[in-house]
Amino acid sequence: MTAEATPISGCVICFQEQDRIADCVRSLSFCDEVVVVDSGSTDGTVQLARGLGARVVTNTPFPGHRQQKQFAVEAARHDWVFCLDADERATPALQQRVRDLAAAGLAGAGYEMPRSNWYLGKVVRAGLFWPDRKIRLFDRRTARWGGTNPHDRVEVPAGALVTRLEESIEHLSYRDFRHHVRTIDSFTAIAARALAADGRRTNPFDLLVRPPAVFVKSLLLKRGFLDGWRGVVIAAMAAWTDWLKYWRLLRLPRETRR
Repeated sequence: MTAEATPISGCVICFQEQDRIADCVRSLSFCDEVVVVDSGSTDGTVQLARGLGARVVTNTPFPGHRQQKQFAVEAARHDWVFCLDADERATPALQQRVRDLAAAGLAGAGYEMPRSNWYLGKVVRAGLFWPDRKIRLFDRRTARWGGTNPHDRVEVPAGALVTRLEESIEHLSYRDFRHHVRTIDSFTAIAARALAADGRRTNPFDLLVRPPAVFVKSLLLKRGFLDGWRGVVIAAMAAWTDWLKYWRLLRLPRETRR
């Protein structure tokens, strides 16, 4: 007696992604359905997704990254979900691997896979961007989206089985360097507010020690130097991200009193 194939729902959240949503949705063709949760795009994102057969749901105002991703998971028709961001694609090798797994019957709480991160025209293979493992295929009855915005993650109960796959997701990290800078500006503001909401406060260690420690970790301990000048830029931007996040956390109480 063979195992029954497990149906899978592909889940994507997006906003103003008309240049990237089509490839993302196409890469989820192995799923039994694709659910796209949009935050109010006006650039053709919704029309493109629907044209490719995705079921599009609009959820506004944007509640936060982890909340929107959990909303998409709960909107799915099937309990097993495969989640991607609009700037990600399931590679052909990963698509085939998941097909084979689903045909045999998925098991455990979820499956973890690496991300191949593109940065300024090339895939980087060291530093903070590799292997960048993520749980993206999981049973929503066991696991759910958690973490602190904007750095969401899939959380599973202690001791639950998570199987590691070697086939990767492709991640188109940033459109260009300006996009990287804008993303840091946006994400550090979100992160500072989330930390403040949790009662976190800044201290000198956060501003003086954490940023250079992140730089050293990315460039040396994680061997980011192997990616050449891209590795140096990634390490420097990671340090800047850490400093800006805690600087904004320091200033946030003052700003809110104004």
